[in-house]
Amino acid sequence: MAFERGSRLASIPAFLLAAALWIAAAAQSHAQSLIRDPDIEHGLRELAFPILRAAGLNTNRVRVLVVKDDTFNAFVIDYNTIYVNHGLILSVDSPEMLQAVIAHEAAHIANGHLARRAENLRAAQRAAGFGTALAMIAAAAGGGEAAAGIAAGTSASALRSFLGHTRAEEASADRSAAGYLRWAEISPSGMVALHRKFAGQELLSEANQDPYMRSHPTSRERLRAAEAFLDEFGDRAKPDPNADYWFARVKGKLSAFLRSPSWTLRRAREESARDIRLMREAAAHHQNRNLGAALSAIDGALAIRPEDPFYYELKGQILLENRRFAQAVDAYAKAMELAPRDALIMAGYGRALLAEGRMKDALQVLEKARARDYRNLRLMQDLGVAYAKLGQPGMAATVTAERYALQGRLADAGIHARRAVGQLPEGSPGWQRAQDVLIAAERAEKSKRKRK
Repeated sequence: MAFERGSRLASIPAFLLAAALWIAAAAQSHAQSLIRDPDIEHGLRELAFPILRAAGLNTNRVRVLVVKDDTFNAFVIDYNTIYVNHGLILSVDSPEMLQAVIAHEAAHIANGHLARRAENLRAAQRAAGFGTALAMIAAAAGGGEAAAGIAAGTSASALRSFLGHTRAEEASADRSAAGYLRWAEISPSGMVALHRKFAGQELLSEANQDPYMRSHPTSRERLRAAEAFLDEFGDRAKPDPNADYWFARVKGKLSAFLRSPSWTLRRAREESARDIRLMREAAAHHQNRNLGAALSAIDGALAIRPEDPFYYELKGQILLENRRFAQAVDAYAKAMELAPRDALIMAGYGRALLAEGRMKDALQVLEKARARDYRNLRLMQDLGVAYAKLGQPGMAATVTAERYALQGRLADAGIHARRAVGQLPEGSPGWQRAQDVLIAAERAEKSKRKRK
């Protein structure tokens, strides 16, 4: 499991908060961590697959990623990724609740809300700009207090209009999500239970509300709609052992790495699936630096599921972080054999080869991993090391520039991109990638100077 810090808008609700700032000045963004783990992401794919299919989305392209944030939230900011905060995953009580969240976010993608939201935001910005122009005229005439009132009032009106559009989209997404759940034969009771999690939020002051509430219909409205759907169509879903298993495994692995080892060792005994219990214990013992107990536990899980690539991957991580490089390479190689197309497993294998000193082999594996997942920051760091060790400073500078760009550190990205452009043959693939980063960095710098 790896934690990666990248730059993006924090969430759809944070996007709305950013809208208010953009209305006054410019849109905001900030860095936030992703939790990248092949086991967790596979489990989320298992849970999301029937929903994405019901929504008519590409099940191979749209993926679910976990954000290291303990608040109860999920969001989309592009057409290929659903982001779910780890706090939400650890808070929900059933796979159906988590699948209801995924269905809601899938509906935003399928219904084209992202494009509409951008247009609504531009319209709000234009309205606010008009208010600002009036305020400037009033100020020039000596009406300072009036100017402030006009600017604040127009901006507030624009924001209310924008949020009104957004709340309508949220209600639409709820309706579509309910349909997807029904089509996929997933119990809509999960959606009812999910909305009960928000019960009472609208009674709080805005400062104390979950940000999710301020851009959504009230929890009571959503709960009533979900209950009405359940009453109308009933609950014909059959038990789904696969969803139950992967939900428990996703939650189990997240909690094992995010909570204290003592908590995990106490609670793991409650786990009904013995392999998941052993996996959680392995993670806890690993954090306690008890290599023998960690290996014993993960080997126990592998005895139950000997063809499970993700348990081999965890074993490889444990060995690698205990500097047992040759054994780690063997564990990752077995994981690769069982899941040859998984980019995160591939990246771990390349990291183990790098640690063992097999630079050429590591570079070959890491380049393949990058071709499948260009947003893996840890992979980009390892790839830069491999290029540097093999005497390819130009390519090392290119991937370093790309890594900084993914983190939103465009000034640093520009430094390394400029270095790469000067060292690589003009027109080569690496030179072109560096040139793209350099152009983006230069535009960002020009925009920054204009704002000053």
